[in-house]
This record gives sequence, C-alpha cells and structure tokens, in this order.
Amino acid sequence: MPQRWRALLILTVARLSLGFQVQSIAAVGPSLESDIGLSLGEIGMLIGLYYAPGLVLAFPSGLLGQRFSDKRVIVLSLLAMTLGATVACFAWEINGLILGRVLSGAGAAALNVVMTKMVTDWFADRSDITLAMAVFINSMPVGMGLAMLSLSWIAEAESWNAALGMAAGISLAALLLICFSYRKHPNDGPAAASIGWISRREILMVSLAGAAWGIFNGTVSVMTGFAPLFLGSHGLSVEAAALLVGFSIWFSAASVQVSGFLAQKRTRWGLLVAVGTLGWAVCLPLLDNPDLAIAGLLASGMVMGLPVAVFLVLPSVALRPESRAIGMGIFQTWLYVGTTFMPPVAGWMQAVSGFQAAPLTFAAVMIASNLLFYRLFLAVLRKRPAL
Repeated sequence: MPQRWRALLILTVARLSLGFQVQSIAAVGPSLESDIGLSLGEIGMLIGLYYAPGLVLAFPSGLLGQRFSDKRVIVLSLLAMTLGATVACFAWEINGLILGRVLSGAGAAALNVVMTKMVTDWFADRSDITLAMAVFINSMPVGMGLAMLSLSWIAEAESWNAALGMAAGISLAALLLICFSYRKHPNDGPAAASIGWISRREILMVSLAGAAWGIFNGTVSVMTGFAPLFLGSHGLSVEAAALLVGFSIWFSAASVQVSGFLAQKRTRWGLLVAVGTLGWAVCLPLLDNPDLAIAGLLASGMVMGLPVAVFLVLPSVALRPESRAIGMGIFQTWLYVGTTFMPPVAGWMQAVSGFQAAPLTFAAVMIASNLLFYRLFLAVLRKRPAL
C-alpha cells in the first residue's frame, strides 16, 4: 500500500473517535433529560460546547503543529479528548458535563485542524485528493452513526455514565493507534519549510469556503441533535429513533464517498453543491411531519454529503503551500463558529417562538445559503470554470 494511503487509513480510523464523541451527548440526550432533568436548550448547549474551544484554538493549532510537530499535537489532542470524556462520564450534574465537554472539545479542535492539514500534505497536487478527502471526512459520520447505535442502547441498558465512559475508551484507542502506527510526513514539524504569511485574497477565499463548511457542520449538529426528540414526539421509542438517526448518518457517509468519486471524475462541482444543499433544505422540515419524518431523515442522509468533498478541497484551491498552515486554521475556525452557535440558537428559537419546527426551519434556511457562499468563492477565484 502506498505510504500516503496507509497514512490516510490510520488518520481516518483515529478520527472516528471525534465523530463518536461529538454525538455522545445527543445519543444519551433522552437519558439526560429524564435522569437529571436537562432541558432541550441545555442539551443543545452541551452539543454546541464541544465545538466552542475551536473558536479560540482552531487558528493557532496549525501553527503549533508546524512548530512542535503535527503528530505531537495530535497525541496531546487525543489525550485531552480522553480526559474530557472521563470527566463527563463521572459527572452527575450539568457543571461536570460542561467541564468534560469543554476539555474534550479543546482536544478535538486541535485534532480536526491538524489532521486535515496532514491529509492535505499527503495528497496535495494529486488527482485523487477529492477521493482521499471524502474517505477522511467520512470518519466523522461513521463515528457519529456508531455512537447513536451503541451509546443509546448502553444508556438504556446500563446508564448514560457508562455510555460516556465508552466514548473515553474509543479516544484512548485512537491515541494508541497514532502513537504506535503513524509515520510523520516530511512536511511535519520544525524541519519543514518556513510558514509564509497569507494574502488578503486568500483570507477572503478560505473564509468563504470556511463559512460554507461551518454551516454544513452546524446543520449536521442541529439535525442529529434534535431529530431523536422530534421522532420521539411522533411516538417512536428511544432505540428506534437512535437507529434511524444512525442509518441517516451512515447514508450521509455513502453520499460523501459518492461526492469524492464524482468530483474526481470531473463532475461539475457546482452541481454537487446545488443538489446537496437544496435537497437537504427541502428534507429537513419533513421531520416535523409524523407521516414523513422517517422518509425526510433518511433522504437527508442520502443528499447531505454530496457537497462535502468539494468544500474540503476548496482550501487547497485557494491557498499556496506556504500559507497552508495559517489558511487551514482560518478555514476550520469557521467550522467552529457554525457548530458552536447553530445548535443553541436552534433550541433558543424553539423556546422563544413556541414553534416546534423552528430548529428545522432555521437549519434549512442556513444550509440553502451555502450555494451562495460557493458562488461567491468562484467569483473571487475567477478561474477554473469547471468548478
């Protein structure tokens, strides 16, 4: 196996822990609601808190990797994720859960930025970069799907504490995998080429791409965080709702892979973005309809992944190699803006308006706006009309 694909396999498997941990609170949300009386707004806050440290840490994370070694930063990140999940596991009230989520989120923020840069290093300027990015990013939905299918069952059979303990164990396994299996890229660490500053045009382009990526991930958080509650209100059991959300996430993983394959085969990227964003925007409000909720959830999974490979490759189109570390930090900062604020805003809109479907309507409008961000990116780029 070529070294770049071996590195991709190791990084992808290790990143499963991130998706697993992201979804852990949503997976045990009904148990938290019944056992310690958390409200929808508090559950949404805990979901969003996982991403909050990225607002501060995403930008410097790439520079820390360049200064101290990408692999070293990843190891420390996974250690923080393990410790944070352990704290949450032993919590019995919301303050302990908040502390655990923030600590885990700090590690996840650095991991997400640096791992994306590492994959870009291995595949930069290669025709298979879109396929590689699709494989890599699929670790998130696969991990989230595994969490929904396993942690909800553990929370019902044992306790939500045991479920969060399993999330800590998954992070520890990823830490050991990186320590003993991953070999560094030549562009990893202090011996790599010096970092060049980033131009204003690059900042604008990577911010437009990052805004689209942040809205995408924020919408995923809203859908997966609130879908079990909507399905429960339609009469489904906790186990059935978790199973359906897990299937939807796995369908999205398949559509991400289709996205990478089609983008590599020179399918027009704008078509993938349009079908994915607008199709998902149409499906989301259906979750409030008892007769169409299941179909809407599964259809969302089938279309939502179509723009993913495109969004992830846009930074490599916009950035020079010497500005990649800074640019990736900017790109991923926008991810954390979307994922930190969209879930609590969605819960707040429902609480204030009294409109049950407010989170779904909000998410649908936001994801549809991604088509505009993509067109603005192309307008600034002024080249590569095939995109």
